[in-house]
Amino acid sequence: MADIVVKDYGTIQVALDPKEAPLTCQNFIELANDGFYDNLTFHRIMKGFMIQGGDPNGDGTGGSEKTIQGEFQSNGVDNKLAHERGTISMARSSDPNSASSQFFICDADDPFLDGDYAAFGHVVKGMDVVDKIASDAKPLDNNGTIAKDEQPVIETIQITEE
Repeated sequence: MADIVVKDYGTIQVALDPKEAPLTCQNFIELANDGFYDNLTFHRIMKGFMIQGGDPNGDGTGGSEKTIQGEFQSNGVDNKLAHERGTISMARSSDPNSASSQFFICDADDPFLDGDYAAFGHVVKGMDVVDKIASDAKPLDNNGTIAKDEQPVIETIQITEE
């Protein structure tokens, strides 16, 4: 389990699925436990699609010091998780093995992402927080870019055992 604590919004609780995406879960857990995500933001928000965060640059260009293998079907990995409302998945560039620290949470069913992005868990509590973040967002463009001073802040991500 991961508790994503968002300033002024609340907590999004996510059940991770290391059976389907072991490398992705391990990477996310290590970054969370190292405090990497503390005070980063959701920099890209598109209501009816997803909220994306975990970039130290706050603009979609950054990541941690390492990248991981993309755990999804088009990259040779049998990950059965679907991108449905509440799914957490890794963002990446066009390189299938470029995922690092950026993640997104689907606020709608996004089946067109299935097989091409590494889903690694599902929100079990706090979809109201995801919905509020998506509803409050005022994107600057059609790509969901959020002004720096309006990006919701991830206070911390706490990994808990269940």
